[in-house]
Amino acid sequence: MTKIDQAAAVTSEKQTEIDASPEVVWDVLTAVEQWPMWNPEVKSIEIDGDFAEGATFRWRAGGTRLVSQVSQADRGRVAAWTGRTMGISAVHVYRFERRGERTLVTTEESFDGLVARVLRRPLKKTLDAALEDGLEHLKKESERR
Repeated sequence: MTKIDQAAAVTSEKQTEIDASPEVVWDVLTAVEQWPMWNPEVKSIEIDGDFAEGATFRWRAGGTRLVSQVSQADRGRVAAWTGRTMGISAVHVYRFERRGERTLVTTEESFDGLVARVLRRPLKKTLDAALEDGLEHLKKESERR
């Protein structure tokens, strides 16, 4: 099971309830090539196949270019990936918990490396905001479907 690095320089965790099943939320999140259509922070993305363990996706969020690799793909339960950019190693995990007809989505991410240690405070604020915004966009798109 993929977990974030709790000892990393920067960590964040956010949650929201979505009025959709875990399978619907999973389908929205793991159709990564569609992220730019519902998440304005994602400018472009390409994945080498389906969202499955080992798949690599290259994307641009804000002004940052990222290369990520899927580390866990458990439909309706867990979606996770690792990535590197600008000297930062990241781990991002989404967990889905059924709550009747709704889904509790928990997302957490860790940043580590020299850049993350040097820029700990501003990166923490940026990461907190990014996770909140990402959940808001995921909720809106999942409930739209």
